[in-house]
Amino acid sequence: MGEQQKTLMNDFFIALQFLTRINLVRQTVWTEEGFGKSVKFFPAVGAVLGFFYVSIIFSLIFFTQEKFSIFIGATGFFLSVILTGGIHFDGLADSADGLFSGREKEKILEIMKDSRAGSFGVLSLILVAVLQISSLAELAKISTLLICAAVYSAPIIGRLAMVFIIKFFPYARAQGIGKAFSIYATKKIFYFALAETILFLLPLIFFGGEIFCTAVISLAFAVIFSWHFGKFSTEKIGGVTGDIYGATEIISETLTLIIFLLTTNFLS
Repeated sequence: MGEQQKTLMNDFFIALQFLTRINLVRQTVWTEEGFGKSVKFFPAVGAVLGFFYVSIIFSLIFFTQEKFSIFIGATGFFLSVILTGGIHFDGLADSADGLFSGREKEKILEIMKDSRAGSFGVLSLILVAVLQISSLAELAKISTLLICAAVYSAPIIGRLAMVFIIKFFPYARAQGIGKAFSIYATKKIFYFALAETILFLLPLIFFGGEIFCTAVISLAFAVIFSWHFGKFSTEKIGGVTGDIYGATEIISETLTLIIFLLTTNFLS
């Protein structure tokens, strides 16, 4: 394996270890450049998670014969928490507490660094949990193929949304764990991640044009949401933070599940 291939593999394993609890090769030493450039493999990490979600959800439906849709929905939600360590949910809670506090920039940033969840943070987590579990439960009732396509697509699209907001909005803090992403997320890396996302979504064509179109629509909505969320955050605190990255991902995932459900009902 050439040096370039080794570097790419290293970047992928850094992204996988940072964003999930799946450590195929445990990285103990990360350079700032390697950490920053790992952002290009965020959608690939989403595909790995999607594979796990599909495997477990399909097995549950097979053994329960779709009789416990709410259990399947809850399982899908908790799988994402377990396999990611809740990293994006934490970002959502901190972002909600800070951005909706009604305070000035420095105070908002201080609130977002606080590990304790406030009322807005708790409410945001409850809302996302309800939306994801109910959407997954309804998708399970409609079609095994549909829920599998949704849980596969959502983590890929969610992580592309992260790359988008990282690239197109400034980092709000002088220092922070997400600073390296902002420094090294060039346009080339963004387009690489976008092409990667499309590549991973292409197999959905074999499950029907309607499902693939739904994934493309979900991707478009995730990018539109990321743009507006990035603008909102920039108006509030002068940019985005690691917590904003996480919030962008989990909201985009939730939007994808909802769009799969609504589009199916609309077209049926």
